[in-house]
Order: sequence, then structure tokens, then C-alpha cells
Amino acid sequence: MNRTVAILAALSCVMLTPAESRAQSNCTRADLQSAVDSYLAAQSKGTPSGMRLVPAVKYSENMQDASIDKGVLRTPLKIDFHRSLLDTDACETFTEVIVTDANHPYVLGVRLKLAAGRISEIETLVTDKDDWLFNADNYLKYSRGENWGIIPASSRDTRATLIAAANAYEDIFFDNSVKVPWGTPCNRLEGGMRTGKGTPGAVVVLSRFSNNELPDSHLFRLENGKIRYVHTMTVCTIPGCGFQQPPQPQK
Repeated sequence: MNRTVAILAALSCVMLTPAESRAQSNCTRADLQSAVDSYLAAQSKGTPSGMRLVPAVKYSENMQDASIDKGVLRTPLKIDFHRSLLDTDACETFTEVIVTDANHPYVLGVRLKLAAGRISEIETLVTDKDDWLFNADNYLKYSRGENWGIIPASSRDTRATLIAAANAYEDIFFDNSVKVPWGTPCNRLEGGMRTGKGTPGAVVVLSRFSNNELPDSHLFRLENGKIRYVHTMTVCTIPGCGFQQPPQPQK
């Protein structure tokens, strides 16, 4: 499975590619927040004109290179909810965007990378009605109701702990012996279906998921080294995403 992992520590995030190979360059939270704010404004208006982009910005959708002038960024969207994670070490952000417009609901996952204060890369996962378990209304309901607040510095997990948790979760799909640091409770939001019995830091894995190599993101929140929340988006490129049957929510 081809992974791009983004580890985001309690809204002070960590982004990484396979083997965490990206060159890291420091930037400020203010730089990253400004980039996110400019993206959200651009997506709302349907034009990237207000974004500080490098001249040859790299743009992709669903893990395919694309033209920024023909992508979803050119569609004005009424954003109902968003959550952004900021990585000051790698100068990257990840934003979860939920749109419940009945005419065309979306759930987007957007990664921005900065270079010298400008956005050099925009990577977007676009999920909608044809994608795995998609339900924007449920995604909004559950996501908005969760606590993803900033974890005090003294209680944050290390970068290594976050990376290990993300890798363990991904690896268990191919090796059942892998030990995943499940929290109690642990809730999973998949497309729009909630599973897990719910009575920090955060990590995002952008990957080609499963043997079918589907564009996918897994967003985790960790608390005390344990996985508390999981959000997934999977772009279906084949009928039924190649899965035999959907998981069943736990009651």
C-alpha cells in the first residue's frame, strides 16, 4: 500500500511521506493558519485568486495530477464545518471540509504545503455520493460533536508515537498480528457511518488503500498514546470500492 502519512500533533501537526522522507523546513502556525484561511475563502468563492501560490503550484485531486483551473477548487461551496491540523515542522496542513448542500454534498480532505511563505502544493481528496459509505450529513453530525481540542503540551504524544499508531492501524489490514493502540472508547467515522462504542495528537494517513489502490485518507486523534477517533474518506474508482459488504455500525 502506497502511503503518504500526515501526523498532526494536537493541531500542531506532523506531515510525512513514506519513511518520513520529506525535507522539513520550519514555518509558523500563523503562516499555516493564513494559508488554510485563504484556502477556505477560495473554496467558498470557487476561485484560488486570493491564495498566495508559487507560480508553478502542484495541484492534484484523488491522487492524480490535475489542473487547478478545472478542479473542485473552481466550484463555490458552502462549507458547513471544517477542521484543520497544522504542522510547523514540515510546513504542511490538513483540512477536513464538510459540505451538506442537498444539490451536491461533499467531504473533502485537503493538504497544503508551504515554501517560503507561499503554497507550493495542494492535494485534495474529493468524496461525494458515489464514494464508500458517503453521507455528508452524518459526517457533519459526528465530526462536529467530537472533541479535537488542543492537547496541553505536557500531555502530547511524541511524533514517533503518532507515526507508530498510524502505521499499526494501516498494517493490521494485511497482518492481523499487528498490535494497534486502541483507545477506550474508540469511535470510527467511515464515509458517514459511525462504528465503535463511544459511551492526542492527531495523525492523517493519505494512501492508496487496500489491494484496490483506492485514494484514501485516515485521520486519527490520539490521547495518551491511544486512538480515540478515526475518520476515513475513500474515493471509489471501481463498483462497490471492491469490498464485498460494508461494515455494520455497532449499537
